[in-house]
Amino acid sequence: MPYSQGKVGRPVRLQPCALPLQECPGSSMPFRAMQCSLYDGKPILGSQARYQWVPFHGAPNLCDLNCLAVGHNFYYTFGRVLDGTRCSPDSPDLCISGQCLTAGCDGILGSGSQSDACGLCDGRNDSCLFVQRVFRAALPSSGFFGYKNVTRIPAGAMHIKVTDRSRNYLALMNGEQRYVINGDWAIDWPGAYEVAGTTVRYARDPDNHETLEAAGPTEEDLHIMVLFQEPNPGIEYEYWLPRERHGHLQSDSSPLRQPHPRGINLDPPSVPQPGPWTTLVPPTHLSIRDTTTERSRQEPRDTAQTGSCGRCQTPKGKSQRIHHYCQSDFVFRARILAKRPIGQEMRYDVQVKHTYRNRFPLVHREYVWVSNACDCPQLLERREYLLMARRHVNYEHTLNRILLQRGSYARPWSPREDKLLWDIAGHCTQSRPT
Repeated sequence: MPYSQGKVGRPVRLQPCALPLQECPGSSMPFRAMQCSLYDGKPILGSQARYQWVPFHGAPNLCDLNCLAVGHNFYYTFGRVLDGTRCSPDSPDLCISGQCLTAGCDGILGSGSQSDACGLCDGRNDSCLFVQRVFRAALPSSGFFGYKNVTRIPAGAMHIKVTDRSRNYLALMNGEQRYVINGDWAIDWPGAYEVAGTTVRYARDPDNHETLEAAGPTEEDLHIMVLFQEPNPGIEYEYWLPRERHGHLQSDSSPLRQPHPRGINLDPPSVPQPGPWTTLVPPTHLSIRDTTTERSRQEPRDTAQTGSCGRCQTPKGKSQRIHHYCQSDFVFRARILAKRPIGQEMRYDVQVKHTYRNRFPLVHREYVWVSNACDCPQLLERREYLLMARRHVNYEHTLNRILLQRGSYARPWSPREDKLLWDIAGHCTQSRPT
């Protein structure tokens, strides 16, 4: 119901001058802060002390003028805020006569009118379609990790939400098939990203679970991708579409029920266009160098492949420490969470505690691979190590991982190891030797 200013008498409808509410210029003082500042230097009841005041937002009544004394741990309530003050800094709701009211979609404060999922005021969601699916594609049998299509979200979509509860990474492309989030083998920070005329909010929790959310409506297609790191438990996605533009999608044969094949401009152009189950590779103009492949042509074959492992060799001494530091793409302190043999390799699930040198981005949880059946160097679970590793990208660019080779520098972390690295970077040349 519309807000009634008095308990008895004719109801009064209150409406903001402009909807949506416009933000004040960045240099202006917030309205609530201005009201608190009116009491600066004035004595408060029962005391001659004088204070400077700023808004306090932790009090129960949002529409009281609660002000915190600067430099002190108490706040004082100076009655009600003026009508039209926001209930809280990030809320569009307004205080009227001491009550926090929301402007309905009809522009009337306190009316309770809401837009439906289709954007119609007081609608019933009957002018739009709800799409809700789960993407359950498995890893390719080769075991190579890479990008895969999840789905295409058509232009005009609203209330988009994509959820992944694994250590895989969601990625987002715009309508021109350019990466916006987590593209080209680089993991972006959580945050807000502007794309397709809307704001996409990317969130990732400490367990690496991710969500992509956008209010829409979108002005162009969005392509949801996944960068596989482990088996896929299922990626959930949902959104709403205008029925007048997408009414044909109601049938069971709707192409939205499965991930879409789509084109991607690769160089050279003779590379076939990926289908819904094809591993995507980053554009070849990135010129990612496969240093491991080059070294393999020069170094003898690992004895692990012949079945004679012998004893793991541990680099020792200052010269070896400097050599491995300067030759490594990653130098970091890591806690070993778990280990798992995969084929002729060992995969470690590690928590990155601190980085000393990283030529490529690292996230707080990574996989580290030991590329020999002998498991050299050997790392124990629940222990912390100082690791010096290289980036391994194979020739086809379908594999991108952190690699420890037989003889790599991997020692239990200690304050002494930390101290030994303080001045070591100065020994490295500007360009890494090949």
